[in-house]
Amino acid sequence: MKRAVVVFSGGQDSTTCLIQALAQYDEVHCVTFDYGQRHRQEIEVARKLAVQLGARAHKVLDVTLLNELAISSLTRDNIPVPSFDAEAGGLPSTFVPGRNILFLTLAAVYAYQVAAEAVITGVCETDFSGYPDCRDEFVKALNHAVELGMARPVRFETPLMWLNKAETWALADYWQQLPLVRQQTLTCYNGIQGDGCGECAACHLRANGLKNYQDDAAAVMQSMKRKTGLR
Repeated sequence: MKRAVVVFSGGQDSTTCLIQALAQYDEVHCVTFDYGQRHRQEIEVARKLAVQLGARAHKVLDVTLLNELAISSLTRDNIPVPSFDAEAGGLPSTFVPGRNILFLTLAAVYAYQVAAEAVITGVCETDFSGYPDCRDEFVKALNHAVELGMARPVRFETPLMWLNKAETWALADYWQQLPLVRQQTLTCYNGIQGDGCGECAACHLRANGLKNYQDDAAAVMQSMKRKTGLR
């Protein structure tokens, strides 16, 4: 019995990871984190998608203590979410310090509980908005520390790490779920489902990636397959 835990926000990236995990593992558990995020609609979106796609279980964990410590435009209503143009240069205000450190660690504890061999996260270093906790180096370092701390092997998988957004769309299309990912996920920093507000950095990345995929689907699909090893 191959089991995996997916860190699941209900956004484009984590939903694509969940879709692939369901095809590759016998049993998939989802874990979503309530950290008092500004776009709280994502929690309900995650709940619905986990059921719709057929996850074995879905936990929503209360980690609102992160909100008390991490000052970000995603945790404070009085800090405006920047538009794509305003976000250029430096660490963006949407960065939530410690978020992935906490999420991956708690997901690994859950994996221990359900005897899962892998924790899957949709972080990506290709289109990562400068977030330091989305880097491959960070994920591997934390994975090593967690294994040492629990005295049990657990593999942190990052299926999207080297894919750009066009290739992530291609991956959803490969698993025949592109319409679902486009229409039912929530990636927008302003909490608008589907194609989103069209103004924030997350919406810009998503829309630009979709256009690039649609403009040259065959080449992007081939590139995605080469990077992932899918056939």
